[in-house]
Amino acid sequence: MIRQQAPSPVASLSNVQRIKAIVGASSGNLVEWFDFYVYSFFSIYFAHIFFPKGDATTQLLQTAGVFAAGFLMRPIGGWLFGFIGDRFGRKKSMLISVYMMCFGSLVIACLPGYDRIGLIAPVMLLLVRMLQGLSVGGEYGASATYMSEIATEGKKGFYSSFQYVTLIGGQLLAVLTVVILQQLLDNDSLRAWGWRIPFMIGAVLSIVALWLRKSLHETSDETQRANKNAGSLSYLLRHHWRPFIKVIGITAGGSLSFYTFTTYMQKYLINSIGLDPKMGSMLMTGVLLAFMFLQPIAGALSDKIGRKLSVIIFAVGIILFTVPIMVYLTRVDSLFLIFLLLLLALVICSFYTSVSGLLKAELFPPQLRALGVGLPYAIGNAIFGGSAEFVALALKQKGIESSFFWYVTAMGIVVLLISLTLPNKKSVERL
Repeated sequence: MIRQQAPSPVASLSNVQRIKAIVGASSGNLVEWFDFYVYSFFSIYFAHIFFPKGDATTQLLQTAGVFAAGFLMRPIGGWLFGFIGDRFGRKKSMLISVYMMCFGSLVIACLPGYDRIGLIAPVMLLLVRMLQGLSVGGEYGASATYMSEIATEGKKGFYSSFQYVTLIGGQLLAVLTVVILQQLLDNDSLRAWGWRIPFMIGAVLSIVALWLRKSLHETSDETQRANKNAGSLSYLLRHHWRPFIKVIGITAGGSLSFYTFTTYMQKYLINSIGLDPKMGSMLMTGVLLAFMFLQPIAGALSDKIGRKLSVIIFAVGIILFTVPIMVYLTRVDSLFLIFLLLLLALVICSFYTSVSGLLKAELFPPQLRALGVGLPYAIGNAIFGGSAEFVALALKQKGIESSFFWYVTAMGIVVLLISLTLPNKKSVERL
């Protein structure tokens, strides 16, 4: 049976216009995630500025705690921007989120350290990171919804995968910034003032993203936005609680794996394996570049095999390979073998990241889509993704680092069980 629907507000757009819209939406996504990842990658250089007491692991643990606090704001951002996206439009939601991220990066770039303003310094850092967490929490649901709606049938997996292309691109740009500054500045300069440069760059890049996003076509129509249940949390929890819970569970395992093999991995290479910081950054640059190019390939594959099978492949891979990869990384001496192990982990993650936003968007009706994607994603990401570094470093400090590997594996089992209940949605279906 075919359900009759009103024509989409973007139904008449040409392929060129759709591609421009995806580029515009993605540009803001890239800037948002560049700003957010810069904090993680440069924390090894500024941890002592805001947390002067303790050894290196303790300082990293404290900055990871602030990083996790930013994630804890994501559910609020997911709810707030999901409501705005469903009630007032996806475009408006995405513009506001970039404004907030720009402001946060500018404040961090200029924030005095503990030696000048005492406890106010770490408190301000925490507050700004919470603001940025609110922004990123809103960005995911709005951009995932927008890209799933702007893409043409038959290519939704391919086009929607560019959400993670730009997400990874922001992370890669942050790593490249680390590598370039490490070449231009000595370690003392980076620890004294050089770490502020990328935050200033992020603020400037936000202006470009704002300019591009202002030209976006709105994908929701007035009828959807005027619906009395549009963006309603109570209606979502009453009538769509099953997909809501599924999104939380899939996000929990997916985000934990993603942050383990990307954000935390740089610290693991330096703090646990003993690699030189510069070499660790160069390795992560290489694998992230490959990871970025894997997204459209895996996204296009999902158009053929379905989102369900893609997520199942991801879950099985995480269950079988997480512990061996993390253990062997500490035992191999070859940089090339380390690179291959990291690449294997990210190939597995690609089966999740490439379909992540689209998979979730397809579970909800248009008038609840931004909220239905953004809020449960933010909850799962905040609890499990945002705490990945903190949990890993805390377990390392207690001398039971390997427990973290089994924790990631267990969450892979959760994703597998949930993915078996999903519909096998493809971009082209015969109804």
